[in-house]
Amino acid sequence: MTEPHPNVALLMQLDLRDLDASAPLFSDDFVWHFYNPKLPDLQGDYHGVDGLKRFFAAMAGKTQGSFNVQPVSVTPVGNELLVVHVRDVMVLEGAPITTDAVVVWRIVNGQIAEAWDIPAVYAVPDG
Repeated sequence: MTEPHPNVALLMQLDLRDLDASAPLFSDDFVWHFYNPKLPDLQGDYHGVDGLKRFFAAMAGKTQGSFNVQPVSVTPVGNELLVVHVRDVMVLEGAPITTDAVVVWRIVNGQIAEAWDIPAVYAVPDG
């Protein structure tokens, strides 16, 4: 059996449901970048693990707690980046939605330093 890329192995340890337990995986200056013109009140940068927790709490509030991230694939790019394709499933404004997103993770010195969350906002697939 082939060993996963070290950055993939690191990301596999991340538990989005328990960010406190996953906190050692993040650098002290971690930044989560979220871009979504259809959710302008959530768009922006979130700093540190506490910022990431605030982002997911805000997303849970917008989706009545239904927001769920389903990993599809992960591709390491060199020794620093991981490109993760996910499907986001939620109820937004009373309508069930499933949409694709890409999260680009930057790993530096064995810790998650930065991530860019880029959802598809104009071509939402059937849920």
